[in-house]
Amino acid sequence: MRLLKAALLAGTFAVIAATQALAADVKIGFIVKQAEEPWFQDEWKFAEVAAKEKGFTLVKIGAEDGEKVQSAIDNLGAQGAQGFIICTPDVKLGPGIVAKAAANDLEVMTVDDRLVDAAGAPLEDVPHMGISATKIGEAVGQAISDEIKKRGWDPKTVGAIRVSYDQLPTAVDRVEGAISVLKANGFPAENIFDAPQAKTDTEAALNAATTVLNKHADIKNWVAFGLNDEAALGAVRATESVGIPAANVIAIGIGGAESAINEFKKPTATGFLGTVIISPKRHGYETALNMYEWIANDKAPEKLILTAGQLALRDDYQAVRKDLGIE
Repeated sequence: MRLLKAALLAGTFAVIAATQALAADVKIGFIVKQAEEPWFQDEWKFAEVAAKEKGFTLVKIGAEDGEKVQSAIDNLGAQGAQGFIICTPDVKLGPGIVAKAAANDLEVMTVDDRLVDAAGAPLEDVPHMGISATKIGEAVGQAISDEIKKRGWDPKTVGAIRVSYDQLPTAVDRVEGAISVLKANGFPAENIFDAPQAKTDTEAALNAATTVLNKHADIKNWVAFGLNDEAALGAVRATESVGIPAANVIAIGIGGAESAINEFKKPTATGFLGTVIISPKRHGYETALNMYEWIANDKAPEKLILTAGQLALRDDYQAVRKDLGIE
């Protein structure tokens, strides 16, 4: 019996040692287009968490253009890496990235921006984790709808400012997602007013929203949404400039940017009710973990994984940020 126990124990230790050795041999690259950006710094941070948990080596590389992407992939191949995650500086580099990965015998998964072919169609064979612009927009629309009901407003008397930047498909998807939910909750389409902005900053949104407010001075209660926090904040600044009180405004942003946090920190609440925070946690941690499982256990990731954001309000934004791992 003692011999049997000893043999079993030895076998267990052997399996553990083999697993640790396998993990130590796994090397994964994580290539990003703007290494200095906080979003990508956070993605790397969470990827490192996965690396520590599983015991593999993470190689972080910044590649701002196509030439540096090609060089980075060759570099990973020379280091003996088995795969990499990439947020490319140009999605049209897709076929070249796939070919270079194959030449270096590397698995490839994309994050944030999806690779496309020469015709602009997504490379569906390459696993991808991205942000669902429509889902985020729907979260904005639901938050606004809930607040309208909470305040007892009649939607027929409320105006909606659609701060728009239609040059960017993501912006269109976000605002249309919000509008679809507003309509489903009984908001009249004729009360939704377009406010095209020249740029995606607060000042441009303020100017666009002011034009709408001046055209519809008879409307007392307003809601506002757009591509990002700056769009919603610009609309709020516009309502303030024409004398509409904060209690008559519901604006929801997207992103959880510093500008939104600063708005929450003001001693008196403004019309900026909340923001849907997009977290880099899943995009860094899960992609790294997925790549490890692909390499170590031959478990390929899902072809398309879309993430959404989480609503943060003035009174709970700190808890939400902590939950998302960014506080």
